[in-house]
Amino acid sequence: QVQLVESGGGLAQAGDSLRLSCVASGDTFSHYAMAWFRRTPEKEREFVAGISWSGGSSKYDDSVKDRFTISRDNDKNTVDLQMNGLKPEDAAVYFCARSVVRTVVTDPNVYDVWGQGTQVTVSS
Repeated sequence: QVQLVESGGGLAQAGDSLRLSCVASGDTFSHYAMAWFRRTPEKEREFVAGISWSGGSSKYDDSVKDRFTISRDNDKNTVDLQMNGLKPEDAAVYFCARSVVRTVVTDPNVYDVWGQGTQVTVSS
């Protein structure tokens, strides 16, 4: 059974950078797209960024475009989210998720395995 474990969250000031990492167990990691979602008091699950199975394509929510970068290493079973220029509105619990398809989809219902989440707090 595939498990996802996130790390790298914490407290940051506006303008700072954080890097989130997600490590997947199991041998099917490279078969599927991966994504990061976040949860806030206002939104249960908001798509942040996703990357295709090969890493050849990625997609971002408009709110993080040009600030966040998603990457994956299929040899290490990891998917990272580099977050630059953090804003207070980026504060959330961030979740790594595995898709059931190879291409990036923003619908959280297409993702079948989720990590436990990592908290990101951004002070102004």
